[in-house]
Amino acid sequence: MSQSVLFDAPGPRARRRILLGNILGTLFILALLALVVKGLADKGQFEAAKWTPFLEADTWQYNMLPGLLATLQAAGVAIVTSIAFGLIFGLGRLSSVRAISWVAGLVVEFFRAVPVLLMMIFFYQFLSKSTPVPPADVPFVAVVLALTLYNGSVIAELVRSGVFGLPKGQREAGLAIGLTRSQSLRVIEVPQALVAMLPALLSQFVVILKDSALGAFIGYSELLVFARRLAAGDGNILPALLVTAAIFIILNMILTFAAQRLSRRLGARAGTLLRTEDAIEPEGVPAPTR
Repeated sequence: MSQSVLFDAPGPRARRRILLGNILGTLFILALLALVVKGLADKGQFEAAKWTPFLEADTWQYNMLPGLLATLQAAGVAIVTSIAFGLIFGLGRLSSVRAISWVAGLVVEFFRAVPVLLMMIFFYQFLSKSTPVPPADVPFVAVVLALTLYNGSVIAELVRSGVFGLPKGQREAGLAIGLTRSQSLRVIEVPQALVAMLPALLSQFVVILKDSALGAFIGYSELLVFARRLAAGDGNILPALLVTAAIFIILNMILTFAAQRLSRRLGARAGTLLRTEDAIEPEGVPAPTR
């Protein structure tokens, strides 16, 4: 469908107004940014002494890198457990057994509705007082549990919506070759749904990585905590936060790049399989002559 069917194309005067609005909006943003930069400069936030610590090896060896490692550990474990949780409860929601589907739906909706920080605080208090988990490991376990339950519930919904978005012919083909409904889900539908929802999965992985910083509120020593400790000693909280933000941005860009590469490879493989199947001559059907 062409765009002209949805709305009229702007005329010359409308295009000039749009261009003028874009220019004025850009100038306003640049002016606002200049005011912010000037205010920070007047307060000495761009002095070399405040940024020099981030050029020293000790800063990275004893502060930033240990914090980065803790962040990656929590996010990495939470990503794996969230995928497992999402697949289990996503399949549960798709189950033909009404009781299983109802229980899975109740669990997913409950944990999707509870804020991540609230779950972290709850698990921290619960694990500290009611379980034999070593005190030093309580913050890590609480962070991973909260991230797993919330993001796993979101992934379960992605699995369900991804399967519902597939053509009905996929399930019918599985049933036609003798698969049961559950076998068709596991072997045919869910793998295709995972490929189709890869961009949404990537977005959820980024959410897990960023939400790991909430562990600072329960004493988990991740990147943000180490940056704040460093800033408390040197009085350079803004540079520390900017460097921390830059690290998170780089990590998210790496995740995005890896997912794009994986998506292209999976798409190319699927295209190759389709071309191969098209090239197979059905039994009993003569090849067309030219």
